[in-house]
Amino acid sequence: MISTSGVTLRYGKRALFEDVNIKFTAGNCYGLIGANGAGKSTFLKILSGEIEANIGDVHMTPGERMAVLKQNHFEYDEYPVLETVIMGHNRLYDIMKEKDALYAKADFSEEDGLRAGELEGEFAELNGWDAEPDAAALLIGLGISREMHDKKMEELSGNEKVRVLLAQALFGRPNNLLLDEPTNHLDLESIQWLENFLMDYEGTVIVVSHDRHFLNKVCTHIADIDFGKIQMYVGNYDFWYESSKLALELQRDANKKKEEKIKELQAFIQRFSANASKSKQATSRKKQLDKITLDDLRPSNRKYPFINFKPEREAGKQLLTVDRLTKSVEGQKVLDDLSFVVNKGDKIALVGPNGLPKSTLFEVLMGRSEAEAGEFSWGVTTTQAYFPKDNSEYFDGVDLNLVEWLRQFSKDQDETFLRGFLGRMLFSGEEALKKASVLSGGEKVRCMLSKMMLNGANVLLLDEPTNHLDLESITALNNGLIDFDGTILFTSHDHQFIQTIANRIIEITPTGVIDKSMSYDEYLESEEVKALREKMYPDGL
Repeated sequence: MISTSGVTLRYGKRALFEDVNIKFTAGNCYGLIGANGAGKSTFLKILSGEIEANIGDVHMTPGERMAVLKQNHFEYDEYPVLETVIMGHNRLYDIMKEKDALYAKADFSEEDGLRAGELEGEFAELNGWDAEPDAAALLIGLGISREMHDKKMEELSGNEKVRVLLAQALFGRPNNLLLDEPTNHLDLESIQWLENFLMDYEGTVIVVSHDRHFLNKVCTHIADIDFGKIQMYVGNYDFWYESSKLALELQRDANKKKEEKIKELQAFIQRFSANASKSKQATSRKKQLDKITLDDLRPSNRKYPFINFKPEREAGKQLLTVDRLTKSVEGQKVLDDLSFVVNKGDKIALVGPNGLPKSTLFEVLMGRSEAEAGEFSWGVTTTQAYFPKDNSEYFDGVDLNLVEWLRQFSKDQDETFLRGFLGRMLFSGEEALKKASVLSGGEKVRCMLSKMMLNGANVLLLDEPTNHLDLESITALNNGLIDFDGTILFTSHDHQFIQTIANRIIEITPTGVIDKSMSYDEYLESEEVKALREKMYPDGL
């Protein structure tokens, strides 16, 4: 168990946290959410002791162990992969090192023998004999193959290092686990493995993530950071989101009969409590949900950008034909004889473990790169708007404020219109006069989405649009694309984003294309698709 009493952290006159009193108990997984800059990662550092609060204390049950997902990817470069994982259990690792040093002594004394006996006893208590196989199992579950276990960390790619550090945090099943964006750089299979691991985990988990599907799967509670306070909610992310909307409706409709709202709340709780994410906690969580009253629901203070794509004209039936496209990048063939037809109303998710073929296809379709063979044709009634994965060309070295930047892409040049548009995208007042060259990653994405909305296109192409966005902006974009009355081709690693938008899945594999008109969950569960994927990835996924 972890708890805080009166925790306050100030930077100058600004209070990031003020008198935070909260308790995180064993057997639960807490999703720590908040707008960008609210202090999610900072609060994790306070809990871990990396940052000391100005006032207040952090308490952990005596004798318990805490593990933290490390963010320094170079810290263990000189160590082998398997050893790096075992280092996640400091005491066990220290015992192993001390034992090895004792047994290596040429003049092994009686005193050394007594000390070695003490260490062997503690080593056995800590399941030391299972340390290497347990560490290996974690690595394999996270996609680090056995032949990599003896390599030094410096030999691994950045993505592989992240997986090893995650295995390090999970090793030895610590009592308390702090995870900051644990799904970053994980493929679908590794995320599913991590979800299953955490759902069976008996300790206390506190996680920061922008992956809503992940939060919904693993979280029993949501801890919401807002205005320097942390409010705890029972349930997963969707429950928090829907209940906060319901609370706002209650405020707006104060004249309605309270009894009607109580019935609505009861039905709402029943629907969500049936989807308890952790089987071991399902009964107690339902009891907690059943106790919720109208007064327990509070409206969210979050600000959501207004994302609404409106096509200026309706597209005809012929939208896009791709015929035997072939394209290589740096000598590697990434598109090989690719063919498909896009129909009106298609919302196509391009999926697969390799992002390069998908990004390359978008670049070819938008005329930014030329295929070596094959051809494609857009329907005469189509207009396209494109969101590239790399948007640096639109901002680097650009000496324009946001009003001037957006004016480049707007038919309406009036400053009042442009400021109003930027305001709806959360650039209000002086924010609209910021230089485009100094924007954060999330701010640049909101600008690119503004540019696309002004385009009025009836076909949208989006390459990883949720990168750098906070949960509020992801939710707004997600809803905007669901409501879009046009055709979409997009890529994303966000499971919920794909599941709620796509009605067709196209996977570009090394040996061909899998093309199915179905939802993402249906695609993942299809035995036919599983068999096709096994054939089309001869070297494995």
